[in-house]
Amino acid sequence: MKGGAQARFLTRLRAARPLVAVELRPPKSGLSYEDSLDLWIDMYHATRAFTNQDTVVFLTDNAVGEAEEENLYHAAANLGQEGNLSSVVPFLTCKHSLDYCLLYAKRAASQGIEALTVLGGDSSVGPPRCLEHGYLLRKLIRQQVPSLALGGWANPHADPRRQVDFILADDFQAEFFLTQVVSHHQRAVIERFLTEAERRGVPYPGVFGVFLYRSAHAGTLRKLTRFFPVPAEEITREFAAGVPPEEICARTIRCLRELGVDKVYVSNLGIRGAQERYRKLLAAL
Repeated sequence: MKGGAQARFLTRLRAARPLVAVELRPPKSGLSYEDSLDLWIDMYHATRAFTNQDTVVFLTDNAVGEAEEENLYHAAANLGQEGNLSSVVPFLTCKHSLDYCLLYAKRAASQGIEALTVLGGDSSVGPPRCLEHGYLLRKLIRQQVPSLALGGWANPHADPRRQVDFILADDFQAEFFLTQVVSHHQRAVIERFLTEAERRGVPYPGVFGVFLYRSAHAGTLRKLTRFFPVPAEEITREFAAGVPPEEICARTIRCLRELGVDKVYVSNLGIRGAQERYRKLLAAL
């Protein structure tokens, strides 16, 4: 790893002040011209607004197995030469050909992207992985594009010892990691992971995922359980009590801060209305 530009991203992760980053999903591919145009405009405004704030924008790569327009193309098109691409961190999964992944990393660096979060990708949906694990792809990217900072993944819901094993492995090939979505209703799970990470001296900054539940629709919550553990009963009770979505999300962030975690990314802000939801969330903290 080298270069002063990419150090700005890692410096932000290591800074003492809290970070409430956002995760945005590019529009689904295959939309009609009219629908695609509307979402492009919304994505343009959201991306520019967030990158002009003291935050980081993570862009998904075919999230939950649904084909999306390429995140790197959106980052470059929405921000252009005047945009702050140092605040944009795309996801790259192994759910593409190897040639595509390596070319993607080179394109990202050439366009001013400083960091990528490189993951294996959900093996239960979508195309097969070109490599079995994300660290294998990170290793190849490290060899060919050493200027990029690379991020890995951890799942606090899984065995904390095994997860920390992955992070501390010699072949982790990353300078930071993101985590699976957690909730304030899963405090014990978070504490177990943090205790193990602290005990063994994990040296990398981590960004914990939080989810902005916009409703307690039973069908939606059941669908989400395919991808991460959802405290459905507790979330449903909060909505039934009239708690706003942003306050429920803020409770998770406050819980994490109580446990010493001050870097998070917010998932499910959407595109339309993302800035207003983010404003309400910050106001609730």
